[in-house]
Amino acid sequence: MTSLIHARIQRVWKQFSKVDLVASFILVSYLVLTGIRRFQPSVPGARFVGFLAFLAVGYFLIRILGWSRRHLLWSLRNRLIVAYLFIAVVPVLLLLSMALLSAYIIYSQLGAYLLYDEFQRRIEDVKEAAETVASAVAADAGPGAVLNQITPSVAALIQARQTSLPGIEIQPYVGQSLLMRIGNGTLQEFSGLAYTGKGLELLAIESRQTARGRILVTALLPVSSELLETIAAYLGPIQLITTRPAELGGEQGVVYRIGDRAFLPSGQIGTRRRASQPAVNWLDYEVSGGSKLEAVALDNRGGMSVSTPVFAFFSARPSSLNKRLFSSLGELGGLPFQILIAIGVIFLILEVAALVTGIVLTRTIIRAVSDLYTATQHVQAGDFSYRVRIPRQDQLGALGDSFNSMTSSISTLIEEQRRRQRLENELAIAREVQSLLFPRCLPSVKGMQIEAVCRAARIVSGDYYDFLVLPSSQLVMVLSDISGKGISAALLMASLQAALRSLVQLDGGAFENTAELVARLNRHLYLNTSDERYATLFYSVFDERSRTLHYTNAGHLPPLYVTSGGVRKLEAGGTVIGLFDTCVFEQSSLTVEPGSLFVAYSDGLIEPENVYGEQFGIQRLTNLIQSNRSASPSVLASTLMSAVDEWTGLPEQADDMTLMVARWD
Repeated sequence: MTSLIHARIQRVWKQFSKVDLVASFILVSYLVLTGIRRFQPSVPGARFVGFLAFLAVGYFLIRILGWSRRHLLWSLRNRLIVAYLFIAVVPVLLLLSMALLSAYIIYSQLGAYLLYDEFQRRIEDVKEAAETVASAVAADAGPGAVLNQITPSVAALIQARQTSLPGIEIQPYVGQSLLMRIGNGTLQEFSGLAYTGKGLELLAIESRQTARGRILVTALLPVSSELLETIAAYLGPIQLITTRPAELGGEQGVVYRIGDRAFLPSGQIGTRRRASQPAVNWLDYEVSGGSKLEAVALDNRGGMSVSTPVFAFFSARPSSLNKRLFSSLGELGGLPFQILIAIGVIFLILEVAALVTGIVLTRTIIRAVSDLYTATQHVQAGDFSYRVRIPRQDQLGALGDSFNSMTSSISTLIEEQRRRQRLENELAIAREVQSLLFPRCLPSVKGMQIEAVCRAARIVSGDYYDFLVLPSSQLVMVLSDISGKGISAALLMASLQAALRSLVQLDGGAFENTAELVARLNRHLYLNTSDERYATLFYSVFDERSRTLHYTNAGHLPPLYVTSGGVRKLEAGGTVIGLFDTCVFEQSSLTVEPGSLFVAYSDGLIEPENVYGEQFGIQRLTNLIQSNRSASPSVLASTLMSAVDEWTGLPEQADDMTLMVARWD
């Protein structure tokens, strides 16, 4: 597992370009600077590194999009799904989102306008009351009238206005000081919101010119919860937030900035008994909004008045706003909205129909391509009798018919396939004969565990391994790789096996000097093979009594001798055998340590390539042996062969694979 993870990391690392490395370095640097800034906020160049990190993230996003295009969009089904999403689903979702957002904004602004209009109407009502009383006072202010005296007719009029507008306070002959503060003496009349010492009020000051002089009438209506309950009954709960200019000082809190001025909240006024209206249908979601009203603040310690905003917030149902919006239609007020709903339902039905049509067409295309792909798999497996079904006579059906014609025309190749099968049967017999040349059972040596595997790339193998038990508790271990593959290599392997066994068993002293025996084998192959034929050979003799391994390596890949101290390559020997008439070989020896491991292999174990053209390699093999050094020889051999198979990921191997593992207890 460790080696596989290491291999994947190496594979990903090799895919990194120089630009990828630079972008990764920038991101790591940015993360480090972010950690440093938690302890030291001022770091030189932090903004520039942040800008580079932003560019690096964008670069990696482009790389990820490219990867997804190569891998995720390989399937036609995925391509069609993505195309349909971008062409149909995404625009519909965007349009629906825009429609819902637009509806929310329109309804919130409509409610805000209606709330603002309701306040203006109440201000007009207060103003109208002040105008009526002012006209009555002016009519009673004749030459014989007593100044500043309220006549019974004016008192009755005031009482009538208080009945129609509960809570209103009308004061004749009052308002000059307020006009002075509001307009700096330039105003003759005023109507609007005012923030007095009593709180927020609707204020109206009316002026009338009489023979006795100018008369002022002031009307005040406090803005209270009771008043808000009577305003805009089609809205839900209403809440007002009064403010004061920040320059007046006082307790600080949330600051509202409008232009170059700042304001602080000074109080809240809201409805108490009004609840949200019930929803008429499942689309009747509650919307919220707000409006800004202007008021004059008169309680600024006797100074001149200043303008201060009053924020009005509300919630309402679209159905209630629709009734107000279409109130001129009377009982038909809900008709426009119903028409809009009907149009929306029609559009939804059309969209569902388009969706179903798209799915049906997509499935038709995918099914046709899938059938063709399945048919190609059958052809690849050698089944030329498979036919693609043709449900429709369209272009895809014509493609399937063309494929069926092609596969039927290949039927003439079946006879050739049968001839090849007979040849393969003969090769199978050759393989069976060759298997008799390998040891039928592994030798049993005290204090030693042995395992050997040979897997041919073709029917027969050009690799050769052998074990020979010699007198005096000695064991010969041989591993050879014949040049070429197939029958020619197998025949040369048989010749080498016969010659080696003859030299070892007939010449009693040949095993004492491994270099001499390898030289004799070289002479034998040179005289009995063509000039281009040769073999690599590793020949070794293990002496059980002295625990010594004598060996000669004739051009073979060096076996690995693994101990707790490390890995040693057994390279001493000479060149390959069979190419030259006279060669000098040397013998080397080593003392076997308890728990040590011996691994010999052919090039078919390290040269297989993965999909990226990378070989398995000696280093990867060495790492895998070291990580499984405590395993038994049979388990280790199986692990190594499986690792090579997983590395290539192919059902066929390119070369013969031979492995010999020995462990000394």
